[in-house]
Amino acid sequence: MLDTTRRVATPEGIELTLRLAGPVPRALAWSIDLAIRVAVVFAVSLAASAFGKAGVGVILLAWFFVEWLAPAWFEAAWNGQTPGKRAMGIAVLNDDGTPLRWPAALTRNLLRAADFLPLLYGVGLVAMLSNRDFKRLGDLAAGTVVVYLSEKIKTERRIPEAPPIAPTVALDLDEQRALLELAERSQTLTQERFEELAELPRPLVGDLDGPRAAARLIGMANYIAGRQ
Repeated sequence: MLDTTRRVATPEGIELTLRLAGPVPRALAWSIDLAIRVAVVFAVSLAASAFGKAGVGVILLAWFFVEWLAPAWFEAAWNGQTPGKRAMGIAVLNDDGTPLRWPAALTRNLLRAADFLPLLYGVGLVAMLSNRDFKRLGDLAAGTVVVYLSEKIKTERRIPEAPPIAPTVALDLDEQRALLELAERSQTLTQERFEELAELPRPLVGDLDGPRAAARLIGMANYIAGRQ
């Protein structure tokens, strides 16, 4: 079975060793997902066939949902896994080892249309065999990798736990790391100093005062770290 290992640095600066999944386990996972999708569309077709043209519309909508949206939804909601990937013990992660979220999941799944060309994922297979990370076009565009979940080294976050808050503006990788490093340093700084620093990134905290700005940054750090 084709696979390799790769070391990545998370936004927190922690290194992870990942075992990348090659074409064979990914093809098996896709086959399982395909069988499930076919079964769902078949069941909908049986139920909707009695409604004539309206039923045809329902069938087309069901096919569109299970083919393009459902896989992305599963990957975003199930920690990078579809039913097939879960059965094979593999999952999708961002390039930096952080959990997959909806935008990247949608991007990589919509580009399956290009990877499928000319048939049976011919372009996707060539792309996977052309780079050491086994990335198809969707992975290259979304910045994702597919790994064996059991091979991901678990690391303990050193940031204070708090309800996650999504950042109000898009942050690049360096900005995410800076935010997480500040949250980690909050444990070694005085409360007054941390609150003073928390007021500086105004695009993130707006006009919040020290204590509320600090709480908001800690919440955003928890969100970036993938805590639920």
